[in-house]
Amino acid sequence: MSPTVEPPATAVVEAVQRALVEDLTPLGDLSAALVPPDARAVGAIVARRDGVLAGTACADEAFRQVARQAGTEVEVDWRLGDGDPLAAGSVVATVDGPLAPVLTAERTALNFLGHLSGVATGVAHWVAAAGGGAVVWDTRKTTPGLRALEKAAVRAGGGRNHRANLSDWVMLKDNHLRGTDITSAVKRAHDLWPGRIVHVECDSLDQVAEALTAGADALLLDNMSPDTVREAVAAARVHGEAGGRVPLLEASGGITLDTVADYAATGVDCISSSALTQASSALDLGLDLEATG
Repeated sequence: MSPTVEPPATAVVEAVQRALVEDLTPLGDLSAALVPPDARAVGAIVARRDGVLAGTACADEAFRQVARQAGTEVEVDWRLGDGDPLAAGSVVATVDGPLAPVLTAERTALNFLGHLSGVATGVAHWVAAAGGGAVVWDTRKTTPGLRALEKAAVRAGGGRNHRANLSDWVMLKDNHLRGTDITSAVKRAHDLWPGRIVHVECDSLDQVAEALTAGADALLLDNMSPDTVREAVAAARVHGEAGGRVPLLEASGGITLDTVADYAATGVDCISSSALTQASSALDLGLDLEATG
């Protein structure tokens, strides 16, 4: 497992804490309270269908937090890691510990695994469809409070991350240009934040020409057909041959899994889609208890 796919530890701890509060307020796990205190469980987390694994740190943290609150330990032994392919029926991890905390943490752990593995699986389909012609990028259209986790899942699926938040770099969309123009906005952004990328959304070839002349660091080619994107790529190359700055070129807007290969073949550097984080179905994983006693 590559460390680059792991989410920040603080984000994991805080997300799991919120999820457990949601599940256990105000009286705790009433059903697990009926379990004999000496009962133990041995089980396996199993993939119900093919996919790509993500979210192991969150599942691990769910069992850890619940066990700690109970003054005990639950051992989770991971057979696979984030970014690994899953076959239906494959054992992802084994779980061993007191039955009550295992049952209490089960749904929270599986919710994170299912959701984040679903994101990673969906991204892997996009990456495969793009065929290496362009990097597959996510967006800021993420589940509130789970962005760092979902962006880690994107990496687990073979995609790459767009900016993490509004402080990462300047992105000028149509609504940011009310009362100004691309040339003035790019100049002001470079003056204020010389070390930051200035990314300009363009929905026409005229805007592409203006953004190139203005010295934008990146262009978002929005809702363009593949043919129009090719024209924009050609214009950027001509601009570079003339000694101008060659920006990073991103295609976005209306691109689907069925059309991503067409856009990847245009010569753009990146293709972004909110579908990576907003439209992926959860991957089905379950906890099968093998023995209790």
